[in-house]
Amino acid sequence: MSTLLKKWFLSEKPPNSTIADLQLSFDISKTIRKVKKYNFSKKDILHYSFLGSIFLFVFVANPAPLILKTLFYCFLILLFLLPITSQFFWNALPILTWLALYFSSSYFDATKRPTITVKVLPAIETILYGDNLSDILATTTNSFFDILAWLPYGIFHFGAPFVVAIILFIFGPPTILRGYAFAFGYMNLFGVIMQNVFPAAPPWYKILYGLQTAHYGMHGSPGGLARIDKLFNINLYTSGFENSSVIFGAFPSLHSGCATMEALFFSYCFPKLTPLFIVYVFWLWWSTMYLTHHYFVDLMMGSVLSYIIFQYTKYTHLPAVDTTLFCRWSYGSIEQYDMVKNNPLNASPIDIESVPLGDIDNNFELSIVRESSRSPSIFDAPYTSQSSSTSNTSLGENRDQTTSPRLTKQRTT
Repeated sequence: MSTLLKKWFLSEKPPNSTIADLQLSFDISKTIRKVKKYNFSKKDILHYSFLGSIFLFVFVANPAPLILKTLFYCFLILLFLLPITSQFFWNALPILTWLALYFSSSYFDATKRPTITVKVLPAIETILYGDNLSDILATTTNSFFDILAWLPYGIFHFGAPFVVAIILFIFGPPTILRGYAFAFGYMNLFGVIMQNVFPAAPPWYKILYGLQTAHYGMHGSPGGLARIDKLFNINLYTSGFENSSVIFGAFPSLHSGCATMEALFFSYCFPKLTPLFIVYVFWLWWSTMYLTHHYFVDLMMGSVLSYIIFQYTKYTHLPAVDTTLFCRWSYGSIEQYDMVKNNPLNASPIDIESVPLGDIDNNFELSIVRESSRSPSIFDAPYTSQSSSTSNTSLGENRDQTTSPRLTKQRTT
């Protein structure tokens, strides 16, 4: 088995390359020395201060016994110190912070929390799209549609982050998993913060209670997933959603945010499969509205949040992808994503159409009269309109192919 794995993944590994190797040591002193030598930038200080403040807030707000909370935090610190685990947990800190805040949200004092909005989202939905799209999609239900919606919403959503992480780790460039953990964690963290600051009722609430005032003592609802429990004779989604940590977290949709983030990272590493990933996002969008868990405006906000965080991560954290290489062990070096090089608006210095007009001597007739010899100009060639996609040639390629009739006339006079 090991021989087969080496043949598949290590056959293209460059000699003496160590960038894809993992730390297998349990020596805590190595991590301590690395932290002491690390030069923390302002971004690093802001990053760890922000996440640390949320962890401290959760430590105080969570009603668990002090001894249990202390033991849990000590265990986390140990995972951050062991080299074999620290290489993953340092980068997963945004994800851990999001999970800590999410599962503590139900314990926040209801008297100090914002009022739950019931009318805002359906009103925005009607203003922007002319109707309540969730109501329209949920009007006709059957077992086939139920299962089709259940797969992305109730199954893939929970397993996809791990599958994506494994695929990126194996087939993406080294360090891309760090960027994925950073972006995925911050997207969900900001999403949960927004859900706590702006609690909003999902479509199932309007179906059950109309527009009456909501309060934090209410239980959640599985929406259309109750039909899945009934179909398979289980009590999984009903009990899960009734006791959810964030019941009124419709806006933004983190189902949409997660699917969009996964699609963006897969499209970044495997650009030829981008249409497939887009179809998955659309599939999940439909399922959330069909199962009455989100309005369309929730989905848009979740995707926009993911896109913004992904773009920031791409320009500051992600390595460049070489699609000709098979897996992480095929890389001999890591290059940071070059924002300037990949900017489609950044013209090449040898592009004829990128030459500023002010730098060109348009008066060639006078120039010829005053100078007996001159270096060739781009105007020596016949003037034809060319698109930028076909004009990336050297300025000296078309030298002296033709001469202007007016210039010939001057020479003979």
